Amino acid sequence: MLKLLPFEFLVMYAVLETGAKQYRVSAGDTVEVERLQAEAGQAFTFDRVLLVNNEGKVTVGTPVVPQATVVADVVEHIRGPKVVTYKMKRRKGYRKKIGHRQELTVIKIKEIKV
Repeated sequence: MLKLLPFEFLVMYAVLETGAKQYRVSAGDTVEVERLQAEAGQAFTFDRVLLVNNEGKVTVGTPVVPQATVVADVVEHIRGPKVVTYKMKRRKGYRKKIGHRQELTVIKIKEIKV
């Protein structure tokens, strides 16, 4: 269960979905999301807003909140940390080491429109 402090009811936040993941964001937050098709420095609008808390008034979408958008600036494109996986079959001499780095986009949330 998520426990909120008394001042968190006054902060406007939204839960948005992008890249099959959900993020809780407020104005001014910086978030790393999966790679977006936008140039660095451009504005990007997220339409899939699942929940909006506007100073204590919570609106939950079914599945999205109508006319709610989150506007963000694309700061930069980066690559995440390397994740190493290792495959092996015992007694067969089969060993394989695989590395993966996820393509990410750093965004800064400008505003939440309801």
